[in-house]
Amino acid sequence: SEIEKIYHVFTDKVVKYDDLKKLQEGIELDDGMIKADKAKYVGNGEDKKQVGVELHSGRNRIVRRMFEHLGYRVIKLDRVVFAGLTKKDLPRGKYRLLTEREIATLKML
Repeated sequence: SEIEKIYHVFTDKVVKYDDLKKLQEGIELDDGMIKADKAKYVGNGEDKKQVGVELHSGRNRIVRRMFEHLGYRVIKLDRVVFAGLTKKDLPRGKYRLLTEREIATLKML
């Protein structure tokens, strides 16, 4: 549960900058306090409905619950990094073999 995860979050409305700060400072949910390590607009920040969130929590549906707590509905959620592994350049429905280095890194976790 303490593994780095990065999510690409698509919301139903523009995410306020103050809410990005709240995500990083911490918010109180039903099952306790949670905070993102980082939260910022994706890309150049023009589309403020898209946010990147980095966290280490493994709690159930945590990203959706964080945004719902702040009044946003998550339209789409994509985990783009997990424990340093990325699916960049990997077509939907396809897979690739892990490198020896990736396997070694995972074994150390």
